[in-house]
This record gives sequence, structure tokens and C-alpha cells, in this order.
Amino acid sequence: MEHHARSHPIKLVPIGNSKGVRIPSKLIKKYGFLSTLVLEETEKGLLLRGERDGKLSWEDTFQTMAEEKESWDDFEATLLDGLENGDDDNF
Repeated sequence: MEHHARSHPIKLVPIGNSKGVRIPSKLIKKYGFLSTLVLEETEKGLLLRGERDGKLSWEDTFQTMAEEKESWDDFEATLLDGLENGDDDNF
């Protein structure tokens, strides 16, 4: 899977004795940011994300699948994965 990162230049702005960043409203809406965000330090830099538990919503999942343009041709063949006989006593 190839992932294309997008860059958005933003400026640090003074907030009292600190600095902050302004996030364009288009991105706030796109990512569903609410009042609290999580700032993570990673090896590649800082990651800013919404406060959810890290799981994608169904809408986010479908959007990501559509963007990746993955082939789901073999989905039905693996859907039941040997459980088609209804024999689930082994679990």
C-alpha cells in the first residue's frame, strides 16, 4: 500500500506565554476534530489526531478503502474461511 502524505504549511501563533497552531477549518471538518486533540511524538515528527480511541469509524474505513482502490475480488472466497458448515463448536 502506497500512502501519500500531504503537507499543509501552518504558522505558530502566540497564545499567552505559549505558542499554538491554527488548523484550517476544512481539515477540522475532514478529520472530525472536536475540542480536544492528541499530540504524539513519533520518530518522524509530531502527529496530531482526534481524541478517539485510535479506531477508524465505518465512514473513515470506507473512505480509506476507496482511496486505496484495493481489489476485493476474492473477499467472498475468504469470507467464511471454513466456517460455512456452521461447525463452530471448536471455538
